[in-house]
Amino acid sequence: MVNALEWRHAPRPHIRMIDQTALPTQEIYLEVDTIDALVDAIQRLAVRGAPALGAAGALGVALAMHLARSEAWSEERLDSEIRRVRDARPTAVNLAWGADRASTRRGEGYEGVLAEALAIVEEDGAANRHLAKLGADWILAATGKDEVRVVTHCNTGALATSQWGTAYGIIHELHDRGSLGLVYADETRPLLQGSRLTSWELTKDGIDHLLEVDGAAASTILRGLVDVAIIGADRITANGDTANKVGSVALALACARAGIPFVVAAPFSTVDLQTETGDEIHIELRDDDEVIRFGGTQVAPPGTRVFNPAFDVTPHDLISAIVTERGVVEPAAAPTADLLRPLAP
Repeated sequence: MVNALEWRHAPRPHIRMIDQTALPTQEIYLEVDTIDALVDAIQRLAVRGAPALGAAGALGVALAMHLARSEAWSEERLDSEIRRVRDARPTAVNLAWGADRASTRRGEGYEGVLAEALAIVEEDGAANRHLAKLGADWILAATGKDEVRVVTHCNTGALATSQWGTAYGIIHELHDRGSLGLVYADETRPLLQGSRLTSWELTKDGIDHLLEVDGAAASTILRGLVDVAIIGADRITANGDTANKVGSVALALACARAGIPFVVAAPFSTVDLQTETGDEIHIELRDDDEVIRFGGTQVAPPGTRVFNPAFDVTPHDLISAIVTERGVVEPAAAPTADLLRPLAP
């Protein structure tokens, strides 16, 4: 299984990560040893996915601590560089969460911060595997089927995490149990992360799937071709609203009409109890060129104005289940502002 990112000590401390913008045609690894390079990798989606961004945030603080020691940065410079990592992308809460958690050990120096960052990476892998089992159990019970057909949106596998995957982890768990039928993988904007990344992972894992354009997903659901939709989340608010890649809410609406489960899977670190509802989530807007150009060729008239949100918000009453490593809650069955608080430590 591919590692989206990992810490390397030699020939100098750095973060090694696969450049996800080069997939599926090239498997290129980046050696990130400056804050400029890390912020660039985060912003251009060389590393992405909520759990992977949490790890990137934590490892970024460790990298900043190393550079501060080796280059004699002032405390003001160190604070500024950590903020740059923390705020590199606004919608996914995990990036700031990882940076903040690693920063709690700044008093112990580089070694203490690195230990905390590496703990985050290890915990994520274990959490994902437990989450996958909980999600698979819930889906098989909810559908009453021995084998389920799945539609998924964006990429939530090992590439989006430190290990295994969230929504994709559930799909992989169902596959390992012999309980998975055909998977429909949406191509997913921005940057076609479903076609480039999810299809790549499904192919490597030997999982039977069809790639479909985003505009086909609702029809696939309404035609009865799938039994459940499983997606990830970059932020889950206190009332159970979730933010995920743009197009997710269309699947939720179709699932509600078709009467099949719509499942959101994410680590508990994605839950933001300080944000009450999805209305408060800042939605990242991407560059116009991602829409008006394709493969370097302009596909829209000159001067065309673009609306290119990276995410949308799915209201909690459209979500059948939110699965984290701490348990499963059912927002559509019992929506409440305190739905997720009992799972908090």
